Amino acid sequence: MGVFIRARLRHRIANAAVLGALALAAFAAHSAGAISFEDAIRAAGERSPAVLAAQSRLAAARHEVGPAGELPDPRLALGLDNVPTSGVDRFTIDRDSMSAFRVELMQELPNRDKREARVELALAEVDRADAQRRLAGATARREAAMAWLRRHSVERQLSLFDGLFKENALFAEAVRARLAGGSGSAADTVTPRQELARLSDRRDALLAGKARAIAALRQWIGDAAEAPLDGTVPGFLISREVLAASLEVRPEVIVYQAAARSMDAEIRAAESAKKPDWGVALAYQRRGQGFGDMVMVEFSFDLPIFSAQRQDPRIAARRAQRAGVDAERSAVLRERRQGLESALAEYERVGQAHRRARDVLLPLAIEKADLTLAGYRGGTVELGDVIAARQERIEAQLRVIELEGELLVAAAELRFGFGTSEILEQAK
Repeated sequence: MGVFIRARLRHRIANAAVLGALALAAFAAHSAGAISFEDAIRAAGERSPAVLAAQSRLAAARHEVGPAGELPDPRLALGLDNVPTSGVDRFTIDRDSMSAFRVELMQELPNRDKREARVELALAEVDRADAQRRLAGATARREAAMAWLRRHSVERQLSLFDGLFKENALFAEAVRARLAGGSGSAADTVTPRQELARLSDRRDALLAGKARAIAALRQWIGDAAEAPLDGTVPGFLISREVLAASLEVRPEVIVYQAAARSMDAEIRAAESAKKPDWGVALAYQRRGQGFGDMVMVEFSFDLPIFSAQRQDPRIAARRAQRAGVDAERSAVLRERRQGLESALAEYERVGQAHRRARDVLLPLAIEKADLTLAGYRGGTVELGDVIAARQERIEAQLRVIELEGELLVAAAELRFGFGTSEILEQAK
């Protein structure tokens, strides 16, 4: 019996040492440039490849605004007029002939509605590119947040294993001491080693999960994903009413509003084609000595007199596309509402499971492990029952941490996938 008391005392001392080591490691990681939750989502929202690509498209759209309202470039024409093609002077040019060298400058002048529509279209494309940039940023922040939290959960589970391995070693020592005291059988010494192998398998699975979480985080923040985590976990305040009211101003919906403005500009541009454009040309002709030089002024006008076969079908096509954009926006909004309800239901389910595991299942598993260990000491419980109870306790401990991580991931998906707050406000 004294062996078990000493074993439990050593186990408690070992646990205290492990907790102290973990605290020291967390402090050292923070000092060595650990990446916090806020740092991760900020980096993803500012420097992920998808966001940088969207920023480049936005810059390109902004550059298009200035030229959109400008007149077309003027045209310069150089020509040779009045060259004879028959008679004794055919294809000859001399100073006494009527042949003339011509320099002509032409300028097309689109109608005002068309130029204004082009400017509106360019500005609408800027709005669309900006909405896509915000959407890319929101997606990057959401994915980075969930990857960071998954890695944090796995690392918390892994942090238990040093203590579990030490506890297994103490338990194996206690089994050998009991056998030396004349109780139990030689086969009992195999059981702690089997438990050690199971613990190693579980730790290897968690290490693989950590590698996957780092790979997922690297997609959004690059090599910084390899840095240790600053263990400060954000708290999320989830409000169904606030999230529901935020749906219509989410980037996924705003991008359709920008597309609708772009289609409105295209409709106006199509309608402006029913109004004539015009142009002006100035020409100077230099002729032979016997003839005076000449100038020419010319005005030209488009004649959109067949609008029923040309302009009207294009206008109808643009209006149909505009109606399609409205329908797509409604479909996305409905989908997002359904997604919000599903995500809230999952959040509530995981929360209940976490509370049940933390407040009911884990205490019961600890109590059962203590009772079976006491029975084993008294000779009324087999060693296999002790190992099974210990396994249940270990799984319960890991499950509580796992469910806590799932709850944080579900909360992050709600806040970053459906909310509209700024990064630091979301991570209070």
